[in-house]
Amino acid sequence: MKFTTMVIGGLILASSGTTTAAGTSLLFIGNSFLFGSGSAVRFYRAETVTDLNNEGIGGVPALFKSFTQQAGLDYEVALETRGGSGLDFHLEQKLGVVGRRGWDKVVMHGYSTLDAQKPRDPAKLVTTTRQMAEFLRGRNANVELFLMATWSRADQTYPEKGAWAGTPIDVMARDIRAAYDQAAAGAGIRQVIPVGEAFNRAIATGVADPNPYDGIGGGTINLWTFDHYHASTHGYYLEALVIFGSVTGRDPRSLGDNECSAYELGISRAETKSLQQVAFDQLAGTVQPSPLVLPKPVNPERCVAGR
Repeated sequence: MKFTTMVIGGLILASSGTTTAAGTSLLFIGNSFLFGSGSAVRFYRAETVTDLNNEGIGGVPALFKSFTQQAGLDYEVALETRGGSGLDFHLEQKLGVVGRRGWDKVVMHGYSTLDAQKPRDPAKLVTTTRQMAEFLRGRNANVELFLMATWSRADQTYPEKGAWAGTPIDVMARDIRAAYDQAAAGAGIRQVIPVGEAFNRAIATGVADPNPYDGIGGGTINLWTFDHYHASTHGYYLEALVIFGSVTGRDPRSLGDNECSAYELGISRAETKSLQQVAFDQLAGTVQPSPLVLPKPVNPERCVAGR
């Protein structure tokens, strides 16, 4: 199916579903790296966001929603995700869902190795990013688009058959970022969200362990879950912090180490503080420093969704 045909079909399907949002509407488009595969994040606070596929997903979008609620910001958050997919899948199969309305902001990303059939090749990402950007701008000419550059996969770095085998763990994330910069330039997108580089920073500063295959060093965090591919709860938390700072311009540290979602997910205050600092340092120059702590102590009553 040609892209022009897909766009026309998507617009026809979308025309009957347009709604008006009270707050800023934000759509996440992606795969398991957004919906939180392999972690407690996957179904976290699903009732606070709209899963356009009706799969009951909360994921990183729900973490973002929680952060914005605690910061006093009004965002209406939705997600359209499919595991193991790149933007080509969403273009071919989901334009009718994505195009139900014109979104104010969209955060999107492609497949973790850039191309499932041709790892390390950015061509498909570049092409599909441009096509998706054109479609989204057709629904709202003023939509603000963000590309999210993903992290190094340990399973693609340490095993001999990995696409980045034999390279340091930070190389994959840097290669992914370069490809996303190319895709952003081709689509006229101004900002790439540096999630993969935040993972690199967490490792370089000793917050996170670099190699889950040889055990996790004392006092460090494992950013990956059991498959050494997807993120752990801590990794998704860091991802959400970087997205929060990038989209809102707020200092991630302003959430405080008594932040509700970290408490609910079993992340310690020391770990929360460290991950917020990593996110802030990665976004230095793009967010206004304002490291203030929430005034109320963490307790179950305060952490009810929506408070």
